[in-house]
Amino acid sequence: MKKVGFVDYYISEWHANNYPGWFREMNAAAGTDYELAYAWAELDVSPLDGVSTDEWCAKMGAAKCDTLAELCEKSDVIVILAPSDPEKHLPYAREVLTYGKRTYIDKTFAPNSEEAKEIFRIAAEYNTPFFSTSALRYADELDALKGADNLIISGAGRSFEEYSVHLVEMTVVLLADPVASVKVECQGNQRICRAKTVSGKTATIIFAPGAAYCIEGVTEDGIDTQKPIQSDFFKNLMTDILRFFETGVLPFDGAQTLEVMRFRDALLKAQDFDGQWIEA
Repeated sequence: MKKVGFVDYYISEWHANNYPGWFREMNAAAGTDYELAYAWAELDVSPLDGVSTDEWCAKMGAAKCDTLAELCEKSDVIVILAPSDPEKHLPYAREVLTYGKRTYIDKTFAPNSEEAKEIFRIAAEYNTPFFSTSALRYADELDALKGADNLIISGAGRSFEEYSVHLVEMTVVLLADPVASVKVECQGNQRICRAKTVSGKTATIIFAPGAAYCIEGVTEDGIDTQKPIQSDFFKNLMTDILRFFETGVLPFDGAQTLEVMRFRDALLKAQDFDGQWIEA
């Protein structure tokens, strides 16, 4: 068994609670043998449910590490979580990535492009393979619309700042073309976003707290296609994480992650210019 170490801001949260079971389930699909073994969290008690790291580890069958260094030394591979606190990713990466061990970093990769680039710089310095993504990149429905134009991507979440990464990641995958300009119209907690790429493709992102995840667009053969997101994208992601842990081969070009961050930065900035086009 190869030992996985979880790094988190507080360990009792949705991603940390579900990933271990999915790893066990998807080991068979990936032909791997990875198991959660260690956990370290900056906060000892989760603000979500009051569960302590000791309690969580006892439930999950993991050993609590007293320091981040201890976890890095003992683990074969590492998962940096803190999915709702991306500002923690760079501080954790500064230590984790120096060990050269294969690492997955949860969404949102970083709070901004500058910190994203710094994480890449550290990884390059220590020759540490890593990747990061929104799980929505792994929705099976995206296959039918890759390279499409006139895209509409809808989805939901607690806030645009936290959950826009899912919509942006899908858009980057589908457009396969750098975004040149964006605009955002604010309607209460809803956001209607437009994007144009350097080659003239267009996409509309609709964020609303209760919206269903769905993609629509005109395929390269001129067919208007709509796909509600219903596939088991998290399990698809788990399989690719395990494959990466086993082979060290990145599942996609890391430049796409930097494009996701650049695009997301532009959308967050465009909120202050309600309805006006700005350069991305």
